[in-house]
Amino acid sequence: MLDWIAFASLCCAFIMLVALSVIDLKTRLLPNEMVLGFATLGFIFHLTTLARFVSVEEIFLGGFIGFTTLFMIRAVANHIYKTDALGLGDIKLVGAAGLWLGPEAIMLAISAGAMAGLIHGLFVALKIAKKSKKRPDFSYLQIPAGPGFAIGFILVGIYKFWGFNPL
Repeated sequence: MLDWIAFASLCCAFIMLVALSVIDLKTRLLPNEMVLGFATLGFIFHLTTLARFVSVEEIFLGGFIGFTTLFMIRAVANHIYKTDALGLGDIKLVGAAGLWLGPEAIMLAISAGAMAGLIHGLFVALKIAKKSKKRPDFSYLQIPAGPGFAIGFILVGIYKFWGFNPL
């Protein structure tokens, strides 16, 4: 019975990440309630699987490492660019994903998410350049980070939880 709850948590988390990505693309906001819901689903998943994928200590350490890593990146980027380079919603989302993935996997997910965001940014820059008939200017390009990170979380989550079978 508990495995079905865990499986439902995984499915809901996937749907929530897709919804958060769409919202971020449209509004450049990640609603706190949805990020908290995503984090809560992680707790439910680990509770119902008896922490067989990530230990209790690693759950909290993953959340802490995910949050503080992005918070430090934001602080440095804000100092360099003199503007908000990364939203607080992105930081909270990565912290919530750290609760799901644990400390090692969240670092991999951040890297994969940054790569997905870079690819997204390149496509957007090329599209803008094609439309304006000018060289792409990456210095002023603003891309929501949530969708890229969501892709990273999903890819690493599939790898981490691949052996999970509720049947």
